[in-house]
Amino acid sequence: MKRGEKRSSKSSVAAGTKSGGTVRIISGRFRGRKLSVLDVQGLRPTTDKNKEMLFSWLMPYTLDAVCLDAFAGSGGLGFEALSRYGKSCTFIELNKNAAEKLADNIQLLDLSSQQAQIIQGNTLDTLNNLNQPYDLIFLDPPFNQDLLPQTIQRIAENALLSVDGVIYIECEGQGGSYSVPENWQLIKEKRSPQILARVYQRAN
Repeated sequence: MKRGEKRSSKSSVAAGTKSGGTVRIISGRFRGRKLSVLDVQGLRPTTDKNKEMLFSWLMPYTLDAVCLDAFAGSGGLGFEALSRYGKSCTFIELNKNAAEKLADNIQLLDLSSQQAQIIQGNTLDTLNNLNQPYDLIFLDPPFNQDLLPQTIQRIAENALLSVDGVIYIECEGQGGSYSVPENWQLIKEKRSPQILARVYQRAN
């Protein structure tokens, strides 16, 4: 599930916030755990079926991976990677209240600060300030905001994807109007009318 721009509050009815729902971790050491998420405009669910597909693709790359969930929302992808024995994950989330919910779920799973870190802020700005490469990056931004081209450019310019690292990119079914560096090789793809999902691997 991914975040939008609307601010929300966990406790204020006046703010128009609902309590939200849950996402389920489907495999690994936290299998079956349910994590609460906020009902924030722009959030959309990643179904168990789609997560099963994605992490079957990523099975060779998840163990001990240093991960980046660049538009974290619920954190469902990053937490799934940690459950499958990723080494660590950095979550970037713009919405303050969604970031607070991520912190609650990190505490619930008893993850250390070395295993999980939250950066609350704008993804494009944050990418310019990161100083390490990542083995596994998730890019699942809010739809219809044309965020992928600039995001990919900043990841490439800052060398944030490690050599042999993989990056998952999800966008609207007809929204694949982005390009990637020549050394990112497409290794998996699934198209539907609603979603275009791709995994690339950096060659060098």
